[in-house]
Amino acid sequence: MIELRSDTFTKPTTAMLQAMMQATVGDDVFREDPSVNELENNTAEYFGMEAGLFCPTGTMTNQIAIKCHTQPGQEIICEENSHVYIYEGGGIAFNSGCQVRPVSGSKGLITAEQIESNINPDDIHKAPTRLVCLENTSNRGGGSCYTHQALEAIHQVCKQRGLALHLDGARIWNALVKGNENPKQYGRWFDSISVCFSKGLGAPVGSVLLGSNSFIEKSRRIRKIFGGGMRQAGYLAAAAQHALDNHIDRLDDDHRHAAIIADALSSLSFIHFSQAPQTNILIFEVLSPWTPDEFVAKLREANIACLAISPRQVRMVFHLDVHPSDVEHIKHVLEQFN
Repeated sequence: MIELRSDTFTKPTTAMLQAMMQATVGDDVFREDPSVNELENNTAEYFGMEAGLFCPTGTMTNQIAIKCHTQPGQEIICEENSHVYIYEGGGIAFNSGCQVRPVSGSKGLITAEQIESNINPDDIHKAPTRLVCLENTSNRGGGSCYTHQALEAIHQVCKQRGLALHLDGARIWNALVKGNENPKQYGRWFDSISVCFSKGLGAPVGSVLLGSNSFIEKSRRIRKIFGGGMRQAGYLAAAAQHALDNHIDRLDDDHRHAAIIADALSSLSFIHFSQAPQTNILIFEVLSPWTPDEFVAKLREANIACLAISPRQVRMVFHLDVHPSDVEHIKHVLEQFN
């Protein structure tokens, strides 16, 4: 089966498994796992931030960051389709006691002007606005990326208005490769960053939360409360470190494969793209006479797994386990619809 439902379905490569087996480990709750310490330090250095904290999931790193930045009764601004709002189980309300101001953006992205206009006034009837959460790349935005100009403008608004700025960078690696960007610039823009190793980079488990030394010390306590402390986690950290060292540049392959299949899909009369794909995610509408469920079922008959994400939309995600021969097979299957 060619797996396109998500880039979370990747399997560790042979080299990654070897790195895991050779990892030096200790007890990370005691901060004595050398492989975890190395990953946290290297990831922080990569983004020009002071410290990092290894966690099982990106949901946990996002939720820890939100908890650390806010107090109950405050408000968070994010795009209405952002992962922290719609895919983290109501965690903002449950864990932090905060409410969300969802903003309708474009391709999952919001602007500095939208943020400025959604900051609550100093009024006892209003929840104090405290935090802005961005997602880059945007999952429900079809892998769309913020420009440097947009991020700089948002950074300036947050700085001027005294708001913390957090990045859900689950697929930040794709944005870095697509825009040939300097990751250290993100460390200057954001107060905290969550990066994931178990999507495009192909590690089995793990995310790292980045921030200042004091922020990460506070985050470590919240991780404990959330039950996220791990012991000999170095075996997992070694996989993430291998991914950091070896799997970033190859993301260009995933972007290229996605573009090839987007072209093939666009030739079908019942497929509509509302936006051109930018990275490794394709989200498109399936029109009459097909439904998304029917289209997905038909592709599965040809050993292609993708996902209906709404009554009108299908998602495909490309990753390191999708090879050029798989792309050719997908193209051939799509040609049969004409």
